[in-house]
Amino acid sequence: MKYSNQIKPISYLKSHTAELVKNVNEQREPYIITQNGEAKVVLQDIKSYEQTQEVLALLKILALGNQQIAQGQVTLASDAFASIRASRNN
Repeated sequence: MKYSNQIKPISYLKSHTAELVKNVNEQREPYIITQNGEAKVVLQDIKSYEQTQEVLALLKILALGNQQIAQGQVTLASDAFASIRASRNN
């Protein structure tokens, strides 16, 4: 993604808030807001934000799973099913 057209100073945000919000929601592309020439915040639509949060949660789960595999904290599927069957028969 190329954000060079999506960079605006905070003064622009202050004077064009409704327009920026409309554009963000329609285009689903974030705006980078600068203050004193430095990037400070990102203005993003809520659907994109929620999607990003869901992806991050899945990545955390995958990272945890990989960590558990690396530490040898795994159970073979056949052993897990055997354990479940045994507990159901008791």
